[in-house]
Amino acid sequence: MSENATPYERLTPDVILDATESTGFLADGRMLALNSYENRVYQIGIEEATPLIAKFYRPGRWNIDQILEEHAFTHELADREIPVVPPLIIGGKTLFEFAGYHFSLSPRRGGRAPELDNPDVLEWMGRFLGRIHGVGAIRPFAHRPVLDVAGFGDQPRDWLLRHDFIPADLRETWMSVIDQALTGVRTCYAHAGQIRNIRLHGDCHVGNVLYTDDGPHFVDFDDCRTGPAMQDLWMLLSGSREEMTRQLRDVLEGYEEFADFDRRELHLLEALRTLRLIHYSAWLAQRWDDPAFPLAFPWFNTQRYWQDRILELREQVSAMEEGVLPL
Repeated sequence: MSENATPYERLTPDVILDATESTGFLADGRMLALNSYENRVYQIGIEEATPLIAKFYRPGRWNIDQILEEHAFTHELADREIPVVPPLIIGGKTLFEFAGYHFSLSPRRGGRAPELDNPDVLEWMGRFLGRIHGVGAIRPFAHRPVLDVAGFGDQPRDWLLRHDFIPADLRETWMSVIDQALTGVRTCYAHAGQIRNIRLHGDCHVGNVLYTDDGPHFVDFDDCRTGPAMQDLWMLLSGSREEMTRQLRDVLEGYEEFADFDRRELHLLEALRTLRLIHYSAWLAQRWDDPAFPLAFPWFNTQRYWQDRILELREQVSAMEEGVLPL
């Protein structure tokens, strides 16, 4: 499916520990694989010190300039005392190479998933994102991609069709529904008009947020990119329109202490959700030859999976037609 279907076959425990030690640390032999599929992430025990987090980047996904731009963004945020976890600077560098793999090391930070049904937590998350976006709006990315309809909608659709992932008996229905969905997305963008794209976290789901008594912090900016502010807000919302309206009000209560929110971006909420759903199916398909993926996602690419995606896209078409949340 991909040019390098098994990119981590040479990433053995010895390579992981030797890579860590190549930066000057002395590993104590303890190693714990953490929940990550796109990259490989490990907690590494360090002699007489706190464990570190080693992140090995999937070969061929990002180029060096794009990875370094991610690192620079997280350090820019940390320099402004925004609670993120940037990679360590070792000998003036944040990115290292060993045995053909690029990797970084970060301090270990604990925490729990945020309770998104708590208005106080949502407001705190809003303040946090407002601060990130305030910095993100200062300058654009030079190398990271832009979130747009082509990259997250048209290209994933075309890739799935070219590689025959859609079952033959569902193909015509799926094509019709996904074209309706993408038409709806473009209509939403047209209603929003000329919106401002800024540097974003890009993948603001609860798995990328750790919450402590001191508040939230993000631990993964691997998908940071340029796009509308709404991209980092809509993943905090769920439930009925009434519930999402209340949640978004709580988020914006904190967000607008630090950044302005353009109400025209409300038109993009369900459009961005639709694009993510399309992109996610293609992402799974493109990684399907990676042995970790069938084990982690055994339900993917079944008849039931594609039937559910058709229903899901139909629901999104309806959601986009309902219009913006009544803030």
